[in-house]
Amino acid sequence: MSYRTAESLRSVTLDDVRGAQKMLSGVARATAMEGSRHLSQLIDAPVHLKCENLQRTGSFKLRGAYVRISGLLPEERAAGVVAASAGNHAQGVALASSLLGVHATVFMPKGAPLPKISATRDYGAEVRLHGQVVDETLAAAQEYAAETGAVFIHPFDHPDVIAGQGTVGLEILEQCPEVRTIVVGMGGGGLAAGIAVAVKAIRPDVRIVGVQAEGAACYPPSLAAGHPVSLRNPATMADGIKVGRPGVVPFGIVGELVDEVRTVSEDRLSAALLLCLERAKLVVEPAGASPVAALLAAPDAFEGPVVAVLSGGNVDPVLMQRVLRHGMAAQGRYLAVRLRLTDRPGALATLLGVLSAVDANVLDVSHVRTDPRLGLTEAEVELHLETKGPAHCVEVGRALRDAGYTVTD
Repeated sequence: MSYRTAESLRSVTLDDVRGAQKMLSGVARATAMEGSRHLSQLIDAPVHLKCENLQRTGSFKLRGAYVRISGLLPEERAAGVVAASAGNHAQGVALASSLLGVHATVFMPKGAPLPKISATRDYGAEVRLHGQVVDETLAAAQEYAAETGAVFIHPFDHPDVIAGQGTVGLEILEQCPEVRTIVVGMGGGGLAAGIAVAVKAIRPDVRIVGVQAEGAACYPPSLAAGHPVSLRNPATMADGIKVGRPGVVPFGIVGELVDEVRTVSEDRLSAALLLCLERAKLVVEPAGASPVAALLAAPDAFEGPVVAVLSGGNVDPVLMQRVLRHGMAAQGRYLAVRLRLTDRPGALATLLGVLSAVDANVLDVSHVRTDPRLGLTEAEVELHLETKGPAHCVEVGRALRDAGYTVTD
């Protein structure tokens, strides 16, 4: 790829990233690199997980925020900083500011998850809730910066932020010097750009693959156009990469150095999150699981050894519950069926006996008796079942039909 903009590749250099690494010594953790036996078997090559979900504040965002705020002039620090975020960037700015003795004001959407609001306050920031979506929150933060003189800390569109995120790339080369492919989630592009700057300067043979959610993939049309373009309504469960327009600075770097940008479905994101939890014992948010989703979607497309960057682990418990159910359904381990039976005593017990015989675990049962579609002696039952996979789902359906039940859904 080659898509130069006014903010060229030289806007961030390897020396910048190395300087950021020194600055972050004792501040950001050199996060663990964990091998994944399951993924290694899947792609027939070693796969390692770079665990930025175990970073302070639960994501890589601390790195860029700290480097950016560290570079402020004394008078800028005195004016304070302001940011807008629904979660990870908010927490990174809050902790970085606290460590540097700078007052931080963070605007968050009114619907932001309570754990993320609480964590941002606990890290020392003043939180202001404004707007229903991040775009409204962002506008409020920029207006606050113009009114007060506070420095606006962008989540990805600044060279210092990109240099800080690039320290992840240096750690990958130190921890896995034989790496051939690095897979990283992309929203605005700051993390992918930083990693690409660091890695390509040292190991130009390493392939960098960015991953976006299908419903929020702003990079493919932007790269095709040769300049950043905006999506109208980005939509994905992966809020950490739900960005409608690439940043100008990272766009120039991504166009130069990132070898490929792939997209993944919501089903793949759910399955990847579930895999990280079950197989790797790692709590990862959907955005952080996007590289794993890409491996699941196309296991033959990646030359190993592969490093998948788990960029964050700040997942709201309510969303986690929904995503896990979605992931189980995508893997054929969760089945919802609706069927009709005779409305008489013992009918439900008989039905449950059929399900027990095929080892299906019933999670929930609901009855409908008053629908005009039903006969006088009929009832409709909806069951949510835990199953063992697609083949087991087929077996359950066959057993119900063989027992004489009419399965309507």
